[in-house]
Amino acid sequence: MNRIEVEAKLGRDRAKLIELFKSLSEADLTRDATPSEHDSSSAWSAKDHLAHLAGIEKSFNHMIRRHLDGDEQPVGLRTDAGGNPRSRERIMAAVHESNEDWVSRHRVMSLSETVAAGQRVRSETLALLAELSDEQLLEKLPGAPWADGTIGGVLAVNGDHGRMHWSWLREGLGASTQP
Repeated sequence: MNRIEVEAKLGRDRAKLIELFKSLSEADLTRDATPSEHDSSSAWSAKDHLAHLAGIEKSFNHMIRRHLDGDEQPVGLRTDAGGNPRSRERIMAAVHESNEDWVSRHRVMSLSETVAAGQRVRSETLALLAELSDEQLLEKLPGAPWADGTIGGVLAVNGDHGRMHWSWLREGLGASTQP
């Protein structure tokens, strides 16, 4: 994706997502909506999902920066700290644990604070986008399984990620999120 497509998609998708979250009642924002993928005895609220989206976007930004700094394995999921290959099951367990940790640390925030945290991360994303050349946007991010694996694709996938979580929330919260 080129920079204009990436920025337009990020802006459009973020605005729509914030409107959807704003439409939820306080009860729907904070009640259990979906099971945790890390801890089966725990659940995520709508607000947890919104915090998670900021955490993933921040992680993607760090991966891209590591790549630009010359790291040959900037995603860092396929091998452990010792360089040994991880199975898909171990990769997903590590991802779910990291997600749970991020969400737990941000759970105490209000909706406004959660949106502000997402705005700070989005500003980092847009600053990164502004620093990249058109050629860099087309570079493959080694180990990235998202979108087409290019830096531009990974940046843009944040919008798709928000829509995916909203669809899970609609299902988890039921009729209260229906138009």
